Amino acid sequence: MIIVLVGVLLSCSNKIEDIEKYDDSEEFPTQIAKEIEVMYSTKGAVVFQLKAPLLKQYMTEKEYNEMPEGVEVKIFDSLMNVTTKLTANYAIDSTYADKMEAMYDVVVINEKGEMLNTEHLVWDKTTGQITSDVFVKITTADQVLMGEGLISNQDFSEYRILKPRGTINIDND
Repeated sequence: MIIVLVGVLLSCSNKIEDIEKYDDSEEFPTQIAKEIEVMYSTKGAVVFQLKAPLLKQYMTEKEYNEMPEGVEVKIFDSLMNVTTKLTANYAIDSTYADKMEAMYDVVVINEKGEMLNTEHLVWDKTTGQITSDVFVKITTADQVLMGEGLISNQDFSEYRILKPRGTINIDND
């Protein structure tokens, strides 16, 4: 009996190579929340509202929130009127960089009803700028604009397509 016990104890080892084989460096969320609605304010004024069916918060060195089931963001003016609405099927909000990256069927609609469609968009909440470096399509009341890349203000009232393509109507007024 003693020989068997000594054999079992000697056969156990904790070699670093053996432990590293089982080390899964995948990050796990610190918190998970469902059906969230968050109102962001600056100096007492609500700036935007974020809704997501699922939010995973990661408290890593570069803290971020992941919204793997989609997101809806409404941006407000000083009178709490919605000036812009953004929806996407996936988003990451980098709290350390104060940027949100929206992906997969991203739609932005401004108060004039103009609609932006793209697959990738970055919203810099510090500068109030929206950028994209992939195909974009903007639908206005009288035309459809397309191209590669975009720079816009956060309420999508002023925008510039970086590499436009297709037919563009120009007013000669």
